[in-house]
Formats: sequence, structure tokens, C-alpha cells
Amino acid sequence: MRETETAEDTEAHVRDLVAQGRLADAVSFLRRRIESGRGGLLARILYVRTLISAGQKSAALAVAQETSRINPETAAAASVHGEALLALDLPAPAIAEYQRALRLDPDLVEARFHLGVGWLMAGEPDKALEAFAALPQGAVPNMREWIAEAEALRAKPRAAPGYVRHLFDQFSADYDERMRGQLTYRAPEILRELKEMTMPGRKGLAVLDLGCGTGLSGVAFKDVAARLDGIDLSPQMVIKARARNVYANLAVDDIERALGTAPPGPYDLILAADTLVYLGDLAPVVVGAAAWLKSGGFFLFTVEAKEGEGFELGPKRRWRHSDPYLRDVAAKAGLSVAGMLQCVPRTEAGEPVAGFAVALSKP
Repeated sequence: MRETETAEDTEAHVRDLVAQGRLADAVSFLRRRIESGRGGLLARILYVRTLISAGQKSAALAVAQETSRINPETAAAASVHGEALLALDLPAPAIAEYQRALRLDPDLVEARFHLGVGWLMAGEPDKALEAFAALPQGAVPNMREWIAEAEALRAKPRAAPGYVRHLFDQFSADYDERMRGQLTYRAPEILRELKEMTMPGRKGLAVLDLGCGTGLSGVAFKDVAARLDGIDLSPQMVIKARARNVYANLAVDDIERALGTAPPGPYDLILAADTLVYLGDLAPVVVGAAAWLKSGGFFLFTVEAKEGEGFELGPKRRWRHSDPYLRDVAAKAGLSVAGMLQCVPRTEAGEPVAGFAVALSKP
């Protein structure tokens, strides 16, 4: 291209290359243009988006960060920074960038739309719908499909995986102090007491910790475990758990999804301390746990208690489960109720949270 080509010409040339499937050429062209000092904000935004399309997401983020630094008061720069973060499946910082973009330019449609997408990825359908509702009519193609996806997410009988990951990634830095101090959390110790009641004296166990968090249950059970594995949806929590050096294997995964796959090896004991409160329908997890247990193995978990039948979503977006429901879901999975105790796994605003500690055994 000639030196006198305009920003619009640059955009048209890049779009032509992309349409031809020549993503590598488009990336090279934009890189040369920017490195030669002929690429302004539009070229940088195109560069970020082209890198994302080419699968070079980390490189896209680096360019987006630099673009945002060079243009700190420009909404479009903040918005494309959010796009790069979303491409890397990082909704929390992406949401912050879109909110910053909208403070700079409340009418920036792309930022408003992607803010909704970010909230959807973070498992916050109500906030996603709020963002979508603020868009001008017809501004985004296929808006009905995005709204339908948010409404379907809101109707599911479990907390969205994105919401749980977003929540605990945020809490990971001071999780132990917050839980032990502010919320007087003791679900791991309650389960350890229940283990001694239902599996007295048993040691050398293969143990799986579902929703392992920072590893508090791992610490409580390490002395009876020959092997201790953990699964958690939050990458930041898994980093904290790994630092404790009590787990043989740690995986970042959704427990419902993981338990639906072939087991890596049967376990003597599966734990879920304050984890199942993010699920309404427990059948998939209980069935999965039954498949992953050895004969004679146990599944120990805590839940928040509900009176009457079934399960319900509490005001803190944590699910509550009833005694009859827990017994029914266990029986349908082929597990026996070896113990069910009323307990207080944590407090909320200084008040005790009523719960159950449950021990299910596999014949």
C-alpha cells in the first residue's frame, strides 16, 4: 500500500485479506504498519481483533494493553482491551474495561454489547440482560439469541459455572481469612468429624476433594489420605491449593462435568465441603460420585438446609436442600444414607446458617 493510504484504506485492505482467509498476511501487514509508525488507533484495534481471529490471543492482549496505555481516555481503546480479555476467557477484568469504556462514552454500542457478553460469561444473566436492554433497537444482529441464552442461564437449577469461577477468583486472595474469620467457616472439620463417625479408623484412603478451593479440606484430611486429588472451577483457588502441597493432582473443572466423565480411578472417599450449595439439582453430582467410588466408599458433603421438600435458591444465590430430597437423590443413585447431621457450616452476617452434613455409602 502507498504511504498516503488512509485509515479507511487500511481497514478495507485488512478486511479483504481476512475474507480471503489470509490471516497471517493481515497480521504481518498490521504489525509492519504499526512498527513503522504509520498505524494509529484504528490500526491497533484492527491488529488486536486480527490477532484474536488468528488464535494469537496472548499477543492480542499485549497489543490491547499497550493501546489502552497510549490512549487512556479513549473509549474504543478500553473496549478492545475488553475484547482481548474476553478472548482469553477472563470476564472479570473484561467487564471492568467495558465499564471504563462506557464511562468515557456511554453511547459506545460495542462496549455495551460486550459488557452483556462479559456478564453472561461470568454467569450473571440478570446483569447481562440489563446491558442488552440498554442497547438501541436493532443495533446488534441476533440480539434475540443472546437474550434467549441469558434467560436460559437464569432458569437453570444451578449456579452458572462462570458465576462460580468469577466469584471465587475474586475471593481467592483473602478467602481463608474471610471464611475462617468473618464467616466462621468449619465445613471441613464437620466432615472430618462425620468421617470418624462413619469410617472410624480408616486410613490410607484415596480421596477426592470436590470444589477444593484453597485446600482447607485437604489439610483436614491429609493424615488419612494415601492420595488426595482436588477439582475446582476457579483457577486462582487451585493456585492457592497447589501451594499447600497436600494434593497429588489438581484440576480446574466444573465438578458436574468432571463427574460425568470416565473416572481416573475409584476413590475410597469423596468430599464436597460447602460446594453443593451452588447446585440446585444434585442428581448429576451424586450419580457421578457413585460411579467414582469404590465399593464400600463414602461421599461426604455439606449443604444448607431447607424445610419441607425439594430444593430452593436462597437470597444469597446459594441453594438449600431438604432432608427428603437428599435421601431420595441418594437412593436413586444407588447410595445409602450412612449419616445425616444437622450442623452450622458457616455464619452469615453473624447469624448461623442451618445445614446438613451427609454421609452416603456405596454398597
